[in-house]
Amino acid sequence: MSKVRVAVFGCGAIAQRRHIPEYAANENVELVAFADPVIARAEEMAAQYGGKAYADYEELLKNEKLDAVSVCTPNYLHAPMTIAAANAGLHVLVEKPMAATTEEGEQMIEAARKNNVFLMVGHNQRLMPPHVKAKEILDSGRLGKVLIFRTSFGHGGPEGWSVDGRDSWFFRKDEAIMGAMGDLGVHKSDFIRYLLNDEIVEVAGFIGTVHKEGTDVDDNATCIVRMKSGAVGTLMASWTHYRGGDNGTVLWCEHGVMKIGTVEGDEVIVELTNGTVETYKVGAMATNEKQVPSGVIDEFVDCIVTNTPPRISGEEGLRSLNVILGAFESQANGKVVKL
Repeated sequence: MSKVRVAVFGCGAIAQRRHIPEYAANENVELVAFADPVIARAEEMAAQYGGKAYADYEELLKNEKLDAVSVCTPNYLHAPMTIAAANAGLHVLVEKPMAATTEEGEQMIEAARKNNVFLMVGHNQRLMPPHVKAKEILDSGRLGKVLIFRTSFGHGGPEGWSVDGRDSWFFRKDEAIMGAMGDLGVHKSDFIRYLLNDEIVEVAGFIGTVHKEGTDVDDNATCIVRMKSGAVGTLMASWTHYRGGDNGTVLWCEHGVMKIGTVEGDEVIVELTNGTVETYKVGAMATNEKQVPSGVIDEFVDCIVTNTPPRISGEEGLRSLNVILGAFESQANGKVVKL
């Protein structure tokens, strides 16, 4: 089979640390081109991995013969770039949050549908080993119904992750649209929907800038959500976990409690009401400090090679985005928002 010809839009941290190396490691992929307005970044990637560098993604689309693109740019560019690539007949893997608004998300889904290409959103939390294991246990029914839960995602902020440090686009509202909620909160709204196989129907959000000075994006959010099943939980996103980041989830169920990634970050602990305790060490979750393969790239490539629509589809990405947008609406008007 001929290789999947891929271009990457945006050569910042997520592209350098996850997308590009994972494409390079996939035997079905040929990295063809890189685009970044800071052309030196694109050139550096091209020198390292082969392919051509462009400052302008539209120029790249015009000149290169491609099958797929990864969109790894500031949030405000996700929709226009995805739509342009889909209209060029290319499969698209877009970073989360997939879009800045519901309308944009819908337009992206429509562009992919109209051009008969796949749209996948980089919600890597679904693929982390502890999360995969947790879903398997929950789906087995041994714990019964989920009653209440908490899920949280926090680290010290993008200044420790982004190639631009404190000068990163993450802190500029016109480019980022949203802060910790768009960066981390949307991972959690996606993960909890996936894990519980349930939809969030109501959300109340307390969102603001608690500590990062000189930015107008949120650095902390705590939300209360109600699922369709009736389960209620909290969803927290933080850029001020300066010591000991968190990507933990706890579910209190009819027959016990499940703790995911709450101790070392790589385990699932099941404590049953009959007194048994089971610990499953299943492999680490990716953190900013410790890059383990995300699984997202391989899954995307596999979808293309086998012509299988992605599980983490545009529709899924949009449902998870709408939870976050609902939380902002709640923060703005002080009311519980029905989704």
